[in-house]
Amino acid sequence: MNILIVKLSAIGDVIHTLPALNAIRKAYPSARITWLVEEAASDLLKGHQALDRVLISKRKYWLKDLHGPACLKAVKEACAFLKELRDTRYDLILDFQALLKSAILIALARGKRKIGFGKGLEHMEYSYLFLNELVPAVDMEHHALSRGLMLLHSLGVPTPAVEYKLPVSDNDRQKMDNLLSRYGCENPRRLVAINPVAKWATKLWPNQKFAQLADSLIEQHDARVVFTGSVEDRSTIHTITSAMSDSAANLAGETTLKMLAALYAEADVVISTDTGPMHLAVSVGTPVVALFGPTAPWRTGPYGSGHQIVRAGLGCAPCFKRQCATIACMRQISVDQVLNAVSKVIGNK
Repeated sequence: MNILIVKLSAIGDVIHTLPALNAIRKAYPSARITWLVEEAASDLLKGHQALDRVLISKRKYWLKDLHGPACLKAVKEACAFLKELRDTRYDLILDFQALLKSAILIALARGKRKIGFGKGLEHMEYSYLFLNELVPAVDMEHHALSRGLMLLHSLGVPTPAVEYKLPVSDNDRQKMDNLLSRYGCENPRRLVAINPVAKWATKLWPNQKFAQLADSLIEQHDARVVFTGSVEDRSTIHTITSAMSDSAANLAGETTLKMLAALYAEADVVISTDTGPMHLAVSVGTPVVALFGPTAPWRTGPYGSGHQIVRAGLGCAPCFKRQCATIACMRQISVDQVLNAVSKVIGNK
């Protein structure tokens, strides 16, 4: 039996679909399972014990290169990808994305049963038009991870437990240990990782408050603080660390996703805005203190118990807006609120 899972992005969404992958593998132990994903999150899937193949779409790069000197190369790569996508006739194609970009690829793929949620799911962009079996839409107020399992449940696939089984190797852990040693962070009494940046401006907490928080963690908990993020986040984190009285490591842009998972697995707590790395910490079993403003933690917060959600409690939140004149829902979160949440997590551990 050939099964194709379609979940292209983003990092957090792919992590939320890993429990569904593991449930599918348990239900179909001898099946050949393929996952179609975009490049940004593909590292999370390579080497996963429940997968036989990973198909990687470089859609963003191909579209960008179509208007430049690399146009011919982009066309050749896209054609080769489509050939690979169609080299198998799948018995079952599952649309966990429910967006137009995933629906188009599902339409191009060869499959007997193309299954996903029917009309009524928020933000689905008419993706149901490209499917031949529709599952009744579920309420978006369910957590994103739960919605994926609900899709399987409607097909009769048991979902007994939430398992991620992220494929982090000893080599990934060694690389992370070497990086921590280079920054003088080896064998700390307490390790706290802070992931301060998010793609939405409305999800950001003030840099000065992150600096105050890090200093307080060092003073009150004798913690070694490391900041994480992408290459693009490095300058923002430099602004934060420059405002601190103590020192903290800026690891932005120096880790792969699997190295980051290895780091979070070693941390006592991860403090994060609502972004992909927050879910990466959850997937390796580390408690999270999550700062939420315009989004709903019951939809996309850290899944499971042992985590702490910090919110300002304004009546306008969640608004799900990417732009706001005040961003009061984030700015009114105090440093003391976050510190209290960290103390609860450390006390529970």
